Amino acid sequence: MSLPAKLDRLLMRADELRAMLETADGAQIGALSKELSELDPLVEKVNELRAAERARDEAEALLADPEMKELAEPEYLAQKEAVPVLEKEVRLMLLPKDAADERSAILEVRPAAGGDEAGIFAAEMFRAYQRYAEGRRWKFEVLEFDENELGGIKGATAEIQGQGVFARLKFESGVHRVQRVPATETQGRIHTSTITVAVLPEAEEVDVQINESDLRIDTYRASGAGGQHVNKTDSAVRITHIPTGTVVAMQEEKSQHKNRAKAMKILRSRIYDQQRAKADAARASDRKSQVGTGDRSERIRTYNFPQGRVTDHRIGLTLHKVDRVMMGEFDDIFDALIAEDQAARLAAEID
Repeated sequence: MSLPAKLDRLLMRADELRAMLETADGAQIGALSKELSELDPLVEKVNELRAAERARDEAEALLADPEMKELAEPEYLAQKEAVPVLEKEVRLMLLPKDAADERSAILEVRPAAGGDEAGIFAAEMFRAYQRYAEGRRWKFEVLEFDENELGGIKGATAEIQGQGVFARLKFESGVHRVQRVPATETQGRIHTSTITVAVLPEAEEVDVQINESDLRIDTYRASGAGGQHVNKTDSAVRITHIPTGTVVAMQEEKSQHKNRAKAMKILRSRIYDQQRAKADAARASDRKSQVGTGDRSERIRTYNFPQGRVTDHRIGLTLHKVDRVMMGEFDDIFDALIAEDQAARLAAEID
């Protein structure tokens, strides 16, 4: 279907919804109002595009009149420039939305290769994401922070609550590489270490049905150098979802009940993410139009401290501000990733 035909159908649907709302009963009003509110921004942009097209065509017609040409030419040139910009904005708004984009997210950061240095970098990255979240006034709740003796971590998990969190952070999943001289290095040699980051859309109970009979729940005594609440009761919880083999362990809280609630929140989000990955695999051609593959083993970014640069390998972006990025200034990277993803999906849609 051509773009003009799509837009005509969209405007007709908006008019239809307004007419239906005039006679709708209480049970229908909610659903109709929701659909119309989702269409309204697009309708407004389409009307803006149509107005620019009319103004362009009217000005172009006046160019043939010698007396009107001088007056009409600036208007024609302005609208001729505005129309493709507005058309692109409309096409972007028409792109299928990721159902999870507006959700909150679960962030998981783990050291991979590189020993103690990987653990230290993992802790620094976790704090960088925390600063970013706080800068956007999102709620950042630490669910797990398994610290080691050197100030690094064995792993950390957080729930980040806010509107559109997942849309902003979803391209962070993958392997992050750091190149620098570790504080523990006496010879001044540059080491390369890696960590893994996973960003999962937060799942509600309605998204993932989990039967108690499918769970194996083990309790044990909290332990470890970084356990903030190590005590002599079996407060730590390990939950295994038998059908998928997904395992979540939690020992941050003194209360077994609280640890179980946190573990279930993470478990539900991991299973939801697995379900989304299966659906994406079934639409393999669509995945080519997205930034990266979402594969946790994909190396996505390098942080080179001696040269002060950060490079995102998926889009070839290099920024010379590694220190500022580690302070939570991710917007330049996130904006570029989102723009690249939109451009690729738009190209695929037009093809």
